[in-house]
Amino acid sequence: MNRFDGKVVIVTGAGSGMGAATALRFAAEGASVVLAGRRANKLEEVAARCQGGHTLVVPTDVSDWDQVRALIDKTVAQFGGIDVLVNNAGVAVMGSLTGTSLEEWHKVMNIDVNGVVYGCRAAMPHLLARGGCIVNVSSVSGLGGDWGMSFYNAAKGAVSNFTRALALEYGGQGVRVNAVCPALTMSEMTAGLADNAALMSQFAERIPLGRGAEPEEVADVIAFLASPDARFVNGVNLPVDGGLHASNGQPRVGL
Repeated sequence: MNRFDGKVVIVTGAGSGMGAATALRFAAEGASVVLAGRRANKLEEVAARCQGGHTLVVPTDVSDWDQVRALIDKTVAQFGGIDVLVNNAGVAVMGSLTGTSLEEWHKVMNIDVNGVVYGCRAAMPHLLARGGCIVNVSSVSGLGGDWGMSFYNAAKGAVSNFTRALALEYGGQGVRVNAVCPALTMSEMTAGLADNAALMSQFAERIPLGRGAEPEEVADVIAFLASPDARFVNGVNLPVDGGLHASNGQPRVGL
């Protein structure tokens, strides 16, 4: 049985990585999937791979409120409503506080935070009408700090706490709001890291499962949170981190 037969799902940042894997997963379970992102050609490529449901490609810059409203309007015009919103679009900037520009700060906040706020705000009336849900893509970087990623930490920390606040505000009205918090996930965003063997060895040392996640492994958890199987799960920032948060941070001793 397909859990999302007859459901309408919007996925932002759907042109690659976790977003693409999420769109494919929902389509495979029967959903009508709206693929949003800045690169129309990438969205079309993913849409062509979707099987099991209908698709709609809507090129969208999530940092632009008018474009996000247009995304919601086009979705409702095409499919009649919205059941699930997955706010996945994001960008990361690495560097020290004084070594990164204010332009980079605004870029991270506009996409990673404003994009989530805009999506939730525009979609909420339609989600309320159908008892839908939201899954935000935060990060383990939204649960703790990183070296040289203060801008990204600030943005994902905002997403994590925004998720909690919306869960309080709308849970009683029938809209669940949760987030996934992936650790290292092998995608276009992390391609440069994957080429650094020494760094990847350090990640393998810290992650008990010994590797980064595949995008499909995060998409599986997103689909769970959006499904009836998670009907009593609300306000959760769920680490998808291979056990990273099981450690208290001390180095390996005794084994």
